[in-house]
Amino acid sequence: MGQNQKSLIYAFVSRGSVILSEYTEFSGNFNSIAFQCLQKLPASNNKFTYNCDGHTFNYLVDNGYTYCVVADETVGRQVPVAFLERVKDDFVAKYGGGKASTAAPNSLNKEFGPKLKEHMQYCVDHPEEVSKLAKVKAQVSEVKGVMMENIEKVLDRGEKIELLVDKTENLHHQAQDFRNSGTKIRRKMWLQNMKIS
Repeated sequence: MGQNQKSLIYAFVSRGSVILSEYTEFSGNFNSIAFQCLQKLPASNNKFTYNCDGHTFNYLVDNGYTYCVVADETVGRQVPVAFLERVKDDFVAKYGGGKASTAAPNSLNKEFGPKLKEHMQYCVDHPEEVSKLAKVKAQVSEVKGVMMENIEKVLDRGEKIELLVDKTENLHHQAQDFRNSGTKIRRKMWLQNMKIS
């Protein structure tokens, strides 16, 4: 597997707790530990990392599917996360809710196993590039978050401005009504004064 031969060790894609495809070139109990962790994961879309015996068990949960990679602790967090993102994008593009939603356990090994190997190899061979890309993606999603927050604030202000416009229109109408009724009362009083004199 290239110069960092044992940096990314094992990977799988699952639907819930059903492993659809997995890949490794190594022997060990990491697959059973990864499966035990999988069963304890919350179902919410998120990223999770567990440390055990000098390895990180990295998970990306997205729309009912879980993407996992076991990595050597020395690899850090960015390369495994970038690997998971690449695998997720590839998996969604290839299966996007069709075949994967009803596939039997390990039935996608033949088709998707080589893809897991390919992504592993790429991430192991290009760690700097993958790390930079992961950083850029993180920055982009942070900027997206800030932009969404700003848009919400602007929309909020827009609603408040609309309320102010409505209130000023109401005040304007009330002022006109008050002026009209004031004029009527003044005329009435003037007429009464005219009759008295």
